[in-house]
Amino acid sequence: MPTTTNWIARLPADRKKAITAVRKLVNEHLPEGYEEHVGASMINWQVPKTVLAETYNGQPFQYIALASQKNYMALYLCGVYADDKLRRWFEASFKTAGKKLDMGKACLRFRTLEALPLEVVGEAIAKVPLAEYVARYKQLQGTKKGKKVA
Repeated sequence: MPTTTNWIARLPADRKKAITAVRKLVNEHLPEGYEEHVGASMINWQVPKTVLAETYNGQPFQYIALASQKNYMALYLCGVYADDKLRRWFEASFKTAGKKLDMGKACLRFRTLEALPLEVVGEAIAKVPLAEYVARYKQLQGTKKGKKVA
């Protein structure tokens, strides 16, 4: 398993700067409790298995991921995706900042660091504490299984 430093070092020079800056932004705004890990293709900030052991795929539950794709970089904002109210706020704030939003469900695509309204992204990251994120996951999983969730 590569380290974050090794993973970033493999990137093209123009991407290193942007990925390093976005990683710093995430770490500065990340609520307490999430853990940073790096895989072969991205940096992940996730819920520790000690907090949420049972997930739909047996893997740690991802909160944010940062990747360098072929034609763009991507910040996967799962907390924004999982909350309709936060998603509406995020989209409106992006527009107010004068930036063009290129986002799928959770995937915020960007080609340059300047394409991101960093204050908006940082605020969105900070808005989802670990306990709230885990509670939302458990509620959604209970609903999918047909269980009543208190």
